[in-house]
Amino acid sequence: MFCTTNSLPMDLLLKQGSLKQEVESFCYQIVSESNDQKVGILQSEDEQLQPSVSKKSESELSRVKFMSGSNKMTTFSKKPKRRKYDESYLSFGFTYFGNRDAPHAQCVLCKKILSNSSLAPSKLRRHLETKHAAYKDKDISFFKQHLDSPENNKPPTPKIVNTDNESATEASYNVSYHIALSGEAHTIGELLIKPCAKDVVMRMFDEQYSKKIDAVQLSNSTVARRIKDLAADIEEELVCRLKICDGFSLQLDESADVSGLAVLLVFIRYRFNKSIEEDLLLCESLQSNATGEEIFNCINSFMQKHEIEWEKCVDVCSDASRATYGKIAEAVTLIKYVAPESTSSHCLLYRHALAVKIMPTSLKNVLDQAVQIINYIKARPHQSRLLKILCEEMGAQHTALLLNTEVRWLSRGKVLVRLFELRRELLVFMDSAFRLSDCLTNSSWLLRLAYLADIFTKLNEVNLSMQGKNVTVFTVFDKMSSLLRKLEFWASSVEEENFDCFPTLSDFLTEINSTVDKDICSAIVQHLRGLRATLLKYFPVTNDSNVWVRNPFTVTVKPSSLVARDYESLIDLTSDSQVKQNFSELSLNDFWSSLIQEYPSIARRAVRVLLPFATMHLCETGFSYYAATKTKYRKRLDAAPHMRIRLSNITPNIKRICDKKTQKHCSH
Repeated sequence: MFCTTNSLPMDLLLKQGSLKQEVESFCYQIVSESNDQKVGILQSEDEQLQPSVSKKSESELSRVKFMSGSNKMTTFSKKPKRRKYDESYLSFGFTYFGNRDAPHAQCVLCKKILSNSSLAPSKLRRHLETKHAAYKDKDISFFKQHLDSPENNKPPTPKIVNTDNESATEASYNVSYHIALSGEAHTIGELLIKPCAKDVVMRMFDEQYSKKIDAVQLSNSTVARRIKDLAADIEEELVCRLKICDGFSLQLDESADVSGLAVLLVFIRYRFNKSIEEDLLLCESLQSNATGEEIFNCINSFMQKHEIEWEKCVDVCSDASRATYGKIAEAVTLIKYVAPESTSSHCLLYRHALAVKIMPTSLKNVLDQAVQIINYIKARPHQSRLLKILCEEMGAQHTALLLNTEVRWLSRGKVLVRLFELRRELLVFMDSAFRLSDCLTNSSWLLRLAYLADIFTKLNEVNLSMQGKNVTVFTVFDKMSSLLRKLEFWASSVEEENFDCFPTLSDFLTEINSTVDKDICSAIVQHLRGLRATLLKYFPVTNDSNVWVRNPFTVTVKPSSLVARDYESLIDLTSDSQVKQNFSELSLNDFWSSLIQEYPSIARRAVRVLLPFATMHLCETGFSYYAATKTKYRKRLDAAPHMRIRLSNITPNIKRICDKKTQKHCSH
């Protein structure tokens, strides 16, 4: 056994030329073992090594090193140079495959793929003469024609190498992204998507292609990691945007999930790239007490962690009014403390829902009785099945009633309309022993029911028009102003016994060939005027000093909210014909955002007015997605990454995520 007592690095420079030139040598140590004792023998420095290689380039260097436990020398050389493909190689029957900078050689006759080192004329000629001797005398046009033939245009199926692993990883991220968007379980990737993809590829191409699908990592744990990586990339992009934006507004709400956790959703609105964007800022579960202080601490820790300035916050929208006291109201108060210039607003959808609850006693009794009739059938599955059979036999438009719930604002109108449309079928179906069965034969009761179905349908239409993304305060107040005028018109029409504005009631009057009693007319008028008064209370008409934001081209005098310099900028803006044309083509948010560069002062003031949320629509939608994702079968799921992907407008950069991976392999 040989071992070294002292390792000396030696650089031997081999020079081509005259034998008169001597090679400068270094001493190296020969280690021998004798009687289990190690003795090192050092050669004299005057001894010279005879050159063993005479034909080497002057620039070639070799490093000689003694390896421990061996008497052999290991030579390390520079990384070999990658060969490039030349068009003349086609005369030997070879084209290139893979990367053009470091390609592989591929025979156009047998489709065999050789390594990059084989891209040398001698090696290519040897392959042609030994493997395809019958074609060695063919010219380049023969091989070019063979290469362009339809049979040879089919791409090769090489073995899975590093590039295939990278493609498989990228494909895994894409599939995981779609799984998160759909809210499906992680196991669907390996149990359904991959087998289906293999079947499709096998039927459309061949079995060799389908085998490459096995390289795509779609196991349960892998998909979970991919979703977290995608969510982290989206969060990173969002934080970068928030750090450079001028200001933002928040929208927050809290609810409990199927496992009993208190879940906090926070949405943010900000300006980015000449538009106002809305995105999910935070989805967190509150581990301890779901108090206002805990909600604020959760949001504040996120802000401090990512170094987002609270001073940029301009408004906080919630379902808590200024007069209420609760955890959300307390959290809003703490946010306004760290963001002194921020304002708070009460969701306009909640205001609308609260306002429409008030109605006269006679109409309220009809509404309650209608709900009792529905619950009498919906609470008994056997009754529901029998009603369905009866409706099908009678050729009814519908086969089931709808269930009323106070939480869902739009259910009331749909429930009453469905009940009125199935009144004939219910009259046949209802047992005479049921105490409310006589209501379906009472014309006065049905007239009130028809009116309630009409009015709540109209109120639902207004509510729906205020929902959606990028809804501003101006949009909501325009809708409410229109509704207030309609309510006054409807009340005047009913006083004149004109019911054309209520189609269900009007058709029913024509059907029974009757008129409306004065008591019913009085109740309807009272309800309409009371509803208008209540809406005015929740949506007061004020002299808005920001009307110039809604339409700057109608401003003729300086608004009180603008200083002289900003008003001068507004004059310049309204005098620009190109800007006036853009105003008619773009939305209000995009119009003012596009003017930041040209009119920065006045445009930033306008964007600050447009940033506050008008409704809690995003939070309501977010909790619906959350409930659909984290079901009773997935109680242990961490739904935050899924919500980040599903509720965000930012598309993750999968290529950037894959480039950050130091190891691209087919892990499962």
